Amino acid sequence: METGVRSNSVPAMMRRSAGEAEAARTNTNQVMVGKVPIGGGAAIAVQSMLTTRTTDVEACLTQIDELAALDCEIIRVAIPSAEALLGFAEICERSPLPIVADIHFDHRLALEAVNRGAAKLRINPGNIGSLDKVDAIIDAAGEAGIPIRVGVNAGSLAHEFQLRQDLTQVEKLVASAVTFVEHFEERGFSQVVLSAKAHDVRTTVDTYRLLSKRLPTIPLHLGVTEAGTLLQGTVKSAVGMGILLMEGIGDTFRVSLTADVKDEVLVAWELLAACGLRRRTPELVSCPTCGRCQVDLVSLANEVQQRLQSVRKPLSVAVMGCVVNGPGEAAEADVGVACGRGSGAIFSQGSVLYTVPEERIIEALFAEIDKL
Repeated sequence: METGVRSNSVPAMMRRSAGEAEAARTNTNQVMVGKVPIGGGAAIAVQSMLTTRTTDVEACLTQIDELAALDCEIIRVAIPSAEALLGFAEICERSPLPIVADIHFDHRLALEAVNRGAAKLRINPGNIGSLDKVDAIIDAAGEAGIPIRVGVNAGSLAHEFQLRQDLTQVEKLVASAVTFVEHFEERGFSQVVLSAKAHDVRTTVDTYRLLSKRLPTIPLHLGVTEAGTLLQGTVKSAVGMGILLMEGIGDTFRVSLTADVKDEVLVAWELLAACGLRRRTPELVSCPTCGRCQVDLVSLANEVQQRLQSVRKPLSVAVMGCVVNGPGEAAEADVGVACGRGSGAIFSQGSVLYTVPEERIIEALFAEIDKL
């Protein structure tokens, strides 16, 4: 497979109709992470990762509660050393969300994380060491009845593919992933979730497309790794994962941002909503401001967006800067406002209900939202 070649069309082998996209996600195996299902047609699960250290149990639980309040569903924590395991059991016991132990290099940490209550393991078999160490992890997870996410990236390829000059990066990632999954299956372990991330969007998309063809029953964890800070990371994640999710590829995902961890969850839900897959809060429809606008539309829209985060209704709310982009262009919105000089016309389903002074726009808009 060639990568880096620009084309105006998607190769025929990668195209999926809406029906095929639905079937792709439905046909993957289902595994359980605590009480959260992944794959088999289950709702696409939103994940994030703690930035706190497991040695500070209360800080971890506080951050978990904050993420749970935003509807994060699965939490991953780093276990880089034996010290990191000291508070792990208590975190697992008290957390409202299932905890995934992220392990690199030392297989003994994974074994102990299983003993202390991990709901799932995430390992890179390529950096764990010899296969007997990987097998020990497989056996421990199997006995505990928890799944393993097999994570592959450029730094953790199967050894036999690392130096192959005849393969593209996409082909190396896919070949490594297939090799690892086949080994797990040979060991009789089927509770596998697979990821094969890259920081490059095109590489990520091509890799997951090919994986979904080669391993159609394995649930996939999506992500553009090391995507960057809030703006860049959001754009890269939305493009890469948006393409895949719309094609029916992916059963769970994390938006990786160098930002406040809560932003990862907020962006994830906006991404799912934009793809028409899951909606957590109302959709805000707001026009770009221009010279016709006679109110501070940016501040108004931002305040509405912030307050909508606490509303749990699948609504469409429009904030329009003038009559040009008012009820006419937002006719399908459940409720909205079209602003004029010092006032706003509150409307619903394209029909104006009444007009209020500028200082009462927010109050009136949310009064109508509360009625729905």
